[in-house]
Amino acid sequence: MRKSVFILPVLAIAIIGFLSSIFIVDEREKVLVLQFGQIKQVVEEPGLGFKLPIIQEVVKYDARILSLDTDTIEVTPSDDRRLVVDAFARYRIVDVVQFRQAVGVGGTRAAEERLASILNAQIREVLGANQVTSDTILSPERGSLARRIRDNARQSAESLGLEIVDVRLKQTNLPQQNLDATFARMRAEREREAADEIARGNEAAQRVRAAADRTVTETVSQAEREAEITRGEADAERNRIYAEAYGDNSEFFNFYRSLSALENSLKSENSTLVFSPSSGFLAEMFDSVRATGVGAGSIENIDIETLREMAPAVEISPDLPESERQRLEEDGVAVPEETEEDASGVTN
Repeated sequence: MRKSVFILPVLAIAIIGFLSSIFIVDEREKVLVLQFGQIKQVVEEPGLGFKLPIIQEVVKYDARILSLDTDTIEVTPSDDRRLVVDAFARYRIVDVVQFRQAVGVGGTRAAEERLASILNAQIREVLGANQVTSDTILSPERGSLARRIRDNARQSAESLGLEIVDVRLKQTNLPQQNLDATFARMRAEREREAADEIARGNEAAQRVRAAADRTVTETVSQAEREAEITRGEADAERNRIYAEAYGDNSEFFNFYRSLSALENSLKSENSTLVFSPSSGFLAEMFDSVRATGVGAGSIENIDIETLREMAPAVEISPDLPESERQRLEEDGVAVPEETEEDASGVTN
């Protein structure tokens, strides 16, 4: 009984001590075994490890590629146009002993602070070089600039036991005040280009409109000229016909004009004209009648029958169509007989 009382505590202490001396190394980790702050063992292979319980401790570091985003900084290229640059880096711990000696108990946080300072210094140095302008930074050549920053930062990062795998410029912008000024300038340039395009469009439209107006004017002028020519030719033909008609029978022409004037004067159904017996209008009509054989006489107190007796005898043209000749015979008009000479149209 007494032996079991002593054996059980000893056994428990032995088990606890054994378990505390064992540690597991993951394939994603690197391990340092420290004794009173001094490095006693470095374990980089995955598996089980052993240490002295209580007096030794295990410190684990991530062996994977880690990411670091730097703070936004302002750089001034050689063309004196300030830019706001935001970069990120990929790094990993390659020498855990040197890393522990460089950063101490601060670990990864302290290492990233120092690495960010190194990257910011190299970004200002590379992007502020003499041959680097803002256009170069904003062009596809920024990849080569990022590689220069990585190569320069690697030398400084080696003292921390770190390897910088890659550095990229995440964003490159103008400062806010410069950005507003740039946007205003771009807006002014676009408005100027739009005004130029509108002016060119208006100029082209004016040319097309002027050409169309000139074509219309020329077409209308040509049409009016041809119309005037046609109208003049028609007037000349009309005057010729009137002249021929007047020359053939001037008395009938005067009489016909008087009748036409009288007809035009009485267009409305309720029109009434009052003439004096000595009116020149009626005298023109009766003068035409008198010219064919009506004797001169006073037109006062003369009835219709008297006027008919004063009218000349009716002469029927031998060329009158047969239908008209029959109609006149039905009306009681004496129609001379058609001779054989008239029917044949040949004079013997």
